Amino acid sequence: METVQKPPLLTEPDFNYSGNYTYADYLRWTIEERIELIRGKIFRMSPAPSWGHQAVSTNLLNAFVPYFQEKPCQLFTAPFDVRFPRKSKKDKDIITVLQPDLCVICDPAKMDPRGCLGAPDLVVEILSPGNTRKEMKLKYEIYEESGVQEYWVVIPEAHVCFIYVLEAGKYRALPPFPEGEVLKSVLFPGLEIEVDAVFKSKF
Repeated sequence: METVQKPPLLTEPDFNYSGNYTYADYLRWTIEERIELIRGKIFRMSPAPSWGHQAVSTNLLNAFVPYFQEKPCQLFTAPFDVRFPRKSKKDKDIITVLQPDLCVICDPAKMDPRGCLGAPDLVVEILSPGNTRKEMKLKYEIYEESGVQEYWVVIPEAHVCFIYVLEAGKYRALPPFPEGEVLKSVLFPGLEIEVDAVFKSKF
């Protein structure tokens, strides 16, 4: 019987950050650094989120977990790969793989052993000082064009949150949510959290 040769694993010296890659390449990388693939380009992620970032993520989880326990949707936290197919769902044709801080998926057909294939229903991104404007603009466009119904952007440094709701294929921005306001999901009625509670910390 003929032996099928698997492609060799790639380490960092085998690629460069200005190249163009696909999910098929992504699967072969063995580097320890966390990365995302955005329109074929590699974007570095923070090696380990700051404690402030982690505190915000935990605060949001405390609000999300009890809400979704009795819902048919599933909540996931990073690191968790979400693939955004365009012309086909084949690995070699997928050029965007993101790891949202939090995401909610209601369609079990989008799930497979490697994560989510398709747009989550809700995505939360907690910004870090290392996030670039280009990266955030590209993510906004990808979430919008891929059909993410609700997109939350949380900015710890400014203690403010933003919610974008998809309407007729385009995002409508709700008024900003500074401290003193209450974040309320449009897609999931009853999913609420005070902004002060989002940024609450013991340190």
